[in-house]
Amino acid sequence: MKTFTLGGIHPKGNKLSAQAPIEIFPIPEKVYIMVTQHLGAPSTVIVNKGDRVKVGTLVAKADAFICANVHSSVSGIVEKIDEINDASGYRKSTIIIKVENDEWEENIDRSTNLNRECKLNSKEIVQRIKDSGIVGLGGATFPTHVKYMVPEGKKADFLIINGVECEPYLTSDHAIMLEKAEEIMIGIEILMKALGSKKAMIGIEKNKPDAIKKMQEIASKYNKIEIYPLKVKYPQGAEKQLIKALTGREVPSGKLPIEVGCVVNNIGTALAVYEAVQKNKPLIERVVTVSGKSVKKPSNLRVRIGTPCQLLIDHAGGIPEDTGKIISGGPMMGKALRSPEMPVTKGTSGILLMTEKESKREASSMCIRCAKCVNACPMGLEPYLLQMYVESLRFEDAENHKIMDCIECGSCQYTCPANRELLDYIRVGKSKVGAMMRSRTRK
Repeated sequence: MKTFTLGGIHPKGNKLSAQAPIEIFPIPEKVYIMVTQHLGAPSTVIVNKGDRVKVGTLVAKADAFICANVHSSVSGIVEKIDEINDASGYRKSTIIIKVENDEWEENIDRSTNLNRECKLNSKEIVQRIKDSGIVGLGGATFPTHVKYMVPEGKKADFLIINGVECEPYLTSDHAIMLEKAEEIMIGIEILMKALGSKKAMIGIEKNKPDAIKKMQEIASKYNKIEIYPLKVKYPQGAEKQLIKALTGREVPSGKLPIEVGCVVNNIGTALAVYEAVQKNKPLIERVVTVSGKSVKKPSNLRVRIGTPCQLLIDHAGGIPEDTGKIISGGPMMGKALRSPEMPVTKGTSGILLMTEKESKREASSMCIRCAKCVNACPMGLEPYLLQMYVESLRFEDAENHKIMDCIECGSCQYTCPANRELLDYIRVGKSKVGAMMRSRTRK
């Protein structure tokens, strides 16, 4: 069974919503569309208070290289442009739209007909992806079109599609593989055409046998797309670990996958690309998992971007009495929400309601030098040492020990018997070291 070789852990899956079909979530009375829903520079708002918009209307334009367009997910009137807190508690510019009816832009194909033939060339595909505001839907939200602007002298041998979904609780990717496999395959073919690659490899952890069977059945019609069942091991879905598992190639420190002839995209992104290229539909909705051990109705919901998370939680039975934290994403890499009123963004893969017992951190104690964090790190780092450097403000030493290679998977903190706050310190250190590196570049 294929897997990556260095580090990794085995948290309990808790895939409580794995058998829940995708439900179309009702359109809310009001949406809160954040201008920054992607990695990179904020988009520029191009609508004003009082403007009427339709589903698919461009409301914020990408003006920087690493940036993404933002579209209205509803039809109605722009009530105001304000600042609200994002998942991290930072104030971000947000377009608030009061919903009226459900009128779509005329050029969007809303039919359910399968559109197989892609008539666009490589450059046109990349432009359509950019115009549609597609970003990585696995959580990183990197603007997808940038990955397909391959630098001169580089070549993509493999397109790798991440269907792993190794985070506990999350099942949105699992659900779309079961229900949208054909559209996903066409999306992958479109991405291969844009990239000029001759083979696509789809990795799926073996704890999703129904998804593997369905995807293998559909992929048998496509001679350049193969399905690879993978060992259940976290973080199997991390970009560099997935490349290692499927190709045996290792991405060098500080480099991108294209350095070893690979481009990686999430399975949800492939579906979004199909809809963008074949249906002219921008990224205005996504599937979100709502789950938790005490949640009455764990669900997979197709939701319009900008819908308040509270509405999804209410649909799943409300906030259980024993809830300790509400997490955007999964328990390993997700972020605790300051308020359940936080809107769904392009990167919202799940809403996890963790119990008080699950979410409570144990008191940390002195490091006992057991090296469990070192053994668990899939990047071959020394987390205990990086924490010590950051705690001591020795950021140059942290940089020299490759702190920027950390993928923030949380394996070190999960396995630490002393409950050390390893990832917390490493995140702070990465922020400081990143600022130092940018400062040197400017000079």
